Amino acid sequence: MAQTRFMGKTALVTGAGTGMGRAAALRLADESAQIALVGRRYDPISQLQADIEAAGGDAVAIACDIADNDAVAATVGKTIERFGRLDAVFANAGILGDFKPLAVTDADDFDVLIGTNIRGTFFTIKHCLPFLEGGSILINASWTAGAVMPGAGAYASTKGALLAMMRTFAVEQGPRNIRINAINPGIILTPMADDVINPVFAKRLADHTPLRRNGVSEDIAGTVAWLLSDDANFVTGQEITVDGGYTIGVSGRSLIHRRTNSLGCPFASVTDTCIGPSSKVHIYDENRPFNGPL
Repeated sequence: MAQTRFMGKTALVTGAGTGMGRAAALRLADESAQIALVGRRYDPISQLQADIEAAGGDAVAIACDIADNDAVAATVGKTIERFGRLDAVFANAGILGDFKPLAVTDADDFDVLIGTNIRGTFFTIKHCLPFLEGGSILINASWTAGAVMPGAGAYASTKGALLAMMRTFAVEQGPRNIRINAINPGIILTPMADDVINPVFAKRLADHTPLRRNGVSEDIAGTVAWLLSDDANFVTGQEITVDGGYTIGVSGRSLIHRRTNSLGCPFASVTDTCIGPSSKVHIYDENRPFNGPL
């Protein structure tokens, strides 16, 4: 183990099977945390458990859909049964949904996003809180919560709601010395992002980021570990953006020119598509409504 900031402590990570959740779990385990690996699919988290244990760590894989209130309660119970305590929570799990203008977003599709991103995060925090004695909770929000991403309005709305939830929880739980913060990742090349950003468009996004590259999951993991650790013991109610500078004004302005059609839907004039090989999402040309990510 490289560090010992989490020696003797237990962390629960949702969405631990891939991407940012997986990278964060590995980082926390590397810093000596015991880890409850939570994910909808058992195989990825089971493999991650094996990887952590092979490196000398301690982890348990628990399959759970966070949109299921009872399942989340049972998952937290299994964590306490296994480790006897809970000190840190990374409420990371979330879904993108389909990218399309808000005006044509289906109610059922919006409900699915709300069910996982908002309700699922709420269930995670609600059921973890009784077992925390001090400690820290971190919510994975998004840069889109504070900036416009045409076509991602439904997704961004759920992430904006998480920031309001985070601030309220932080105030309410502060007297218990429980810190609650949120992280806003920028363009992070995860398996989920691969469905909507192809390599050509990823290069264009990187070119419009001050650090001249897109992020990877490991870029998020260090910030997650810091915010969950005692090194951030006077930080609460905050949103921390980790995006290589993408949102400070350099990014999308030269990538896209927006207009509005008669229905109030934005148009985009772009030369490249961001569609991935398995994605249903794409950026339309300038004669069609824009519904892709930027």
